[in-house]
Order: sequence, then C-alpha cells, then structure tokens
Amino acid sequence: MNDPTLSVVVPAYNNAKYIGATIESVLSQEGVDFELVLADHSSTDETLRIAESYSADDRLTVTETPRGGGAPANWRRVTELASGRYLKLVCGDDVLRPGVLARQVALLEEHPEAVLTACRRDVIDSSGRTLIAGRGLQKINRRMSGTEAIRRSVRGGTNPFGEPASVMMRREALEQAGGWWGEFPYLIDQASYCRVLLGGEFVPDDEVGATFRMSNEQWSVALVKEQARQAHGFHHWMSVHHPDVVNATDVRIGNIRASLAARARRMAYAILRGRMR
Repeated sequence: MNDPTLSVVVPAYNNAKYIGATIESVLSQEGVDFELVLADHSSTDETLRIAESYSADDRLTVTETPRGGGAPANWRRVTELASGRYLKLVCGDDVLRPGVLARQVALLEEHPEAVLTACRRDVIDSSGRTLIAGRGLQKINRRMSGTEAIRRSVRGGTNPFGEPASVMMRREALEQAGGWWGEFPYLIDQASYCRVLLGGEFVPDDEVGATFRMSNEQWSVALVKEQARQAHGFHHWMSVHHPDVVNATDVRIGNIRASLAARARRMAYAILRGRMR
C-alpha cells in the first residue's frame, strides 16, 4: 500500500466524552488521501474502547502509548507512526470542520516553499457552545517568511497559529526541526511550530477549519500562570539561539503581552467555570 498524502494523528488521554466526535470529524473529510493514527496514553476511562469501535474503517490505526512522559510523550509517539507527506495533530477533544484537510493540503501543494499553514478556529466550551468565533492568525494573515511569522508570534505574546487542529505542516520539516519539542511543555505546539518555520515559509488558511474545546480538563487553560512563565522562557531561548530572528525588544514586548494574555485567560476560565455550575 502506498503511503497516504496526509497523516492525521490523535494523542488521546481520558477523552471518552469527546473522542467519537473527534474521530468522526476526521473520517468524514473528503478530497484527500489520508490516514488517521490514534494513540491512547493509558486512559482510565473508555477512550480506548470507543476509539477501537471505529476500527472497521481501514484508514484508522489505534495503538497505545505507555504510561509516563506527559503529553509530549504521546505527541511524539503518535507522530512517529505517521507516514504521510503532511501532518496534522488533533487533540482528543477537538473537532475538524468539513473540507479543512483538502484545503490545507492544497495550500501546501501550491506553495512548495511553505512548511506550515494554520486556519482560524472557534473556541467552544464543554457543551459545544461557541465562546469565541474565528479566532487566530493575528498579525499573520498573509503569506510570509517563517522567520517573520516567528517574530510576530513572539512579539504578540500569544500563539497566533492556534492549537494543533488548526495547523498542518510538512512531516519532513517537523522531523528536521527535531520533532515535537518539550522544553517548554505548555508551549509544545507554538514552540515546535516556530522551530519548523525556521526552515521555510508560512501560508495562512483564512477559513475556520477547527474547534478548540475550553474545559476544566484543558491543561493549557487550567495552568495559565505556568504557561506565561514558559512563554517568557521560550522568548528568551529564541533571542539567544536565533538573535537574527528575535531581538531583545521583541522579547520585552512579547513578555508583557504574554503576561496580559495570561490574565485574560484566567478571567475567561473563571467565567467558564461559573457557566458550568
């Protein structure tokens, strides 16, 4: 069997409530040859059983990741099993919108210098209600060099590319960048994107192509203070290792904005918890 054009990989952990919707949103995509690889990270709920119930579809491979190592271990494990030219990681509680896979593959095919694309996404709560519509691509809503996209990302103090379900990249580019980078675990997505973008251009997908679920179980929301601290650390790392891309002024501005963004996320999380009572 020939390798697929695209690999969609799902690192699942205790996602029983949502994993069916996640899988169905991938398997219903049309217009592109893809595989779906799901690795369950020793869940204590019914995540694995539910995932295996879709095994009649030969595009789906379900496997397990040994306990330990946190989210980075599962992200690396499921990505190592991918064989497509292009890669999209989708967390086990997020959902793809129809047409996003074919559209993003087409963008990367049309722009061979681009190593990564990202779309807008809707931020939803645990019941599926939309909290923020069309979020993403702040200051990066046009084709640009990867280094310019990195600088704007750092200077903005947030992740304009979005969570992994919004992003598609060339698998080879991720491998050449060293794979998913766990030095700053709460920024594993953004930090890894930036390392990939050191090797090529960024091209935006201006459509809303995914949803990101904000819930009590979402670690990147629950630990926003640590996320901001790690953002500062990542900004500093970029300025030390790539001073031609990120300078001291970028870091100062980015750190201020990252701290302000953390406060905004804490407020959003508090509002969300109030709605869920």
